[in-house]
Amino acid sequence: MRDFHFPGRSGVFASNGMCATSHPLAAKIAIDTLEAGGNAVDAAIAGAVLLGLCEPHMTGIGGDCFALIKPAGEERIIALNGSGRAPAGLSAARMRDEGHATVPVDGPESVTIPGAVDAFCTLSDDYGLLGLEATLAPAAHYAETGVPVAPRVARDWSSSADALQGAARDFYLASGVAPAVGQPFRHGAQADVLRRIARDGRAGFYEGEVADDMVASLRALGGVHTADDFANTRCTYTQPVCGTYKDIELVEHPPNGQGAAAILLCNILAEFDIASMDPFGAERAHIEAEATKLAYDARNRLVADTDHMTRLAHLLAPETARRLAALIDPARAMPAVAPLTEAVHKDTIYITVIDKDRMAVSLIYSIFHNFGSGLASDRFGILFHNRGAGFTLEEDHPNEAAGGKRPMHTIIPGMLRQGGRLIMPFGVMGGQYQATGHARFVTNVVDFGMSPQAAIDAPRCFSDAGGLQMERSYSDAVRRRMTDLGHDVSIADSAIGGAQAIRINHELGILEGGSDPRKDGCALGY
Repeated sequence: MRDFHFPGRSGVFASNGMCATSHPLAAKIAIDTLEAGGNAVDAAIAGAVLLGLCEPHMTGIGGDCFALIKPAGEERIIALNGSGRAPAGLSAARMRDEGHATVPVDGPESVTIPGAVDAFCTLSDDYGLLGLEATLAPAAHYAETGVPVAPRVARDWSSSADALQGAARDFYLASGVAPAVGQPFRHGAQADVLRRIARDGRAGFYEGEVADDMVASLRALGGVHTADDFANTRCTYTQPVCGTYKDIELVEHPPNGQGAAAILLCNILAEFDIASMDPFGAERAHIEAEATKLAYDARNRLVADTDHMTRLAHLLAPETARRLAALIDPARAMPAVAPLTEAVHKDTIYITVIDKDRMAVSLIYSIFHNFGSGLASDRFGILFHNRGAGFTLEEDHPNEAAGGKRPMHTIIPGMLRQGGRLIMPFGVMGGQYQATGHARFVTNVVDFGMSPQAAIDAPRCFSDAGGLQMERSYSDAVRRRMTDLGHDVSIADSAIGGAQAIRINHELGILEGGSDPRKDGCALGY
């Protein structure tokens, strides 16, 4: 139990249903949807789409999503890949010939076909109860009437406003300036798009006037996108990948996401006695940083679109983790891992919902960089993600950019099982950090017995190509010790990521939710 003399946040407890996400309005709409007779899928769609208005720099209908779903009355977990493919005409060779070493993050070359809308339509048809007209109505309403800008959103919006280009500046800035805290953000054109999707399903987005607007806008910018690229977009049901950390099973989305890297990282950490270490001390931070370097090096070399990846079993094998763990020197840091690409971003949105029948959804939804590519369609103001920047231009690499291919994704929803039963859907935002964030969350819960809220609140650090970033919640003594071990230590310029989780107490029939104070959101239940 936390010390109530100090600031902090208690877990949220409820018996019927719960949502945890990064904006209170989205959490409320999800709970309203449950109380109106919807299930967890309906509530997750309603909340997630609204987050495109609450946090438009993080996500939107021009982006991608991944979801893990546990249906009511059973324990199997289903994975849905809602990430889009590169347009058929995309060519890595052409980009290399034009002098590019990486995919341009702010050009049409980085815009893969948005996959989230098709995923939402598919989930609604296959697992929802209420239908799209009901689940999209709240977001359409707030697109017209406005959402007051929250403090963390205002900070990020202001710091990223220069990324917006052309038509995007008209839709997402007011007289060239980011909105201030409390100022309502409205997007009437997006309300129109959402109502078309509610009426016509996926055809309301991938065909007709909305698709025409996206294709024409991208081609005018030099893109190779076609109407067929949009019309042919389809999400894919897949089989989750799993790993075990002590007595807890970690369930992840398979590639093209980096969930396999999170499992590899947990497998490496399992070779050390993490539970004997100070949870906020240098020893744990060092081992985690070194394990991250090794797991991310493997990810960067191997993870790609499933259709182009051949070594998934190698990544997941415990013997791979044992060999890598043996490379870690407890007394000295190894060099930083070389980045696969220069495309590094810091945030996204995550939403998790459990309903009264214990259907559970773990869903992550993103436009990659803040404001994605910075480009928007001319008529409807659909902000295009730049997920194609997750490709490499290295020739013959499994993740080399190519038409019809999905890029390696950083976003990963997670679930934890124990004894064959779901005990916790969770997600950790923060771009490249997410695989490390999953491992830290798991070890916080398993090794240190932390509640979901405490595991989320705990300090974070992350070793990437730029060195070891540490939050200010670490002590000066720990940072000095990490420097002595050879890490290039810096204080992160902002809090590292965010997280949400809901724990199921099967004995009491109670849900316990946690939501990250690094964001503006909360957990709500009824």
